[in-house]
Amino acid sequence: MREIPLRAIIPNGITVLALCMGLSSVRFALDAKWETALTFIVIAGVLDGFDGRIARLLNGQTRFGAELDSLSDVIAFGVAPAFVVYLWALQDVPRYGWIFALAYAACCALRLARFNASIDVDEQPHKSAGFLTGVPSPTGAGLLMLPIFLTLVTDQPIFREFYVVAPWTALIAFLMVSDIATFSWSSIRLRRGMRFGAIVGIAAMIVLLVNIPWVTFSLLAIAYIGSIPISIASYAKVRRRRAAASEPAALDE
Repeated sequence: MREIPLRAIIPNGITVLALCMGLSSVRFALDAKWETALTFIVIAGVLDGFDGRIARLLNGQTRFGAELDSLSDVIAFGVAPAFVVYLWALQDVPRYGWIFALAYAACCALRLARFNASIDVDEQPHKSAGFLTGVPSPTGAGLLMLPIFLTLVTDQPIFREFYVVAPWTALIAFLMVSDIATFSWSSIRLRRGMRFGAIVGIAAMIVLLVNIPWVTFSLLAIAYIGSIPISIASYAKVRRRRAAASEPAALDE
């Protein structure tokens, strides 16, 4: 086994911490401490967003780190959220509820396996156009939690009913493994005149997350779901533009 360079220890440590946060959410869900369980999943998502950036900053990218990151994501955003949702609502119909929980966790693993298998593939139409293929696993975990967010916000029991949570779980599982184009926020480039407004917007978002977290997360999840038809239409426009640009080249040949 090759030694792991010292500069890779920090990002790998953050990855392991994200894994632990995901598993900790299950521990609190077992005690029906739903807000704490959700908080740990959110922390796992934040840590997942930092480990790769820190690895690139320290020039500490390793194959070991990439594999560890995928394993962490499967547990923190696949297995742990599936357990939380099962304990929260799906266990009311144990036999069928467990099937939906398993389907979500399996789709998360399949998505990450597909991502790893395509890392070295040259032809990736979605990525080259600034889009992702399907819903990323951390985002999928956040979307899966939407019925819990809405219950905490509205105190309405309907969002905890099996006939609401089970189809929602199946939908998010499908979106993770689907081939639909979704927006990649890291590829967005703001014009110079919009940067200050974006900073103000981020600051406002942080204030809202601190003061009304579940309302804010609910709105973000709903907004993301609403953006999917827009991303599909945007990618279709990119495909048409590429096809139109390639036709003259083909005629010249």
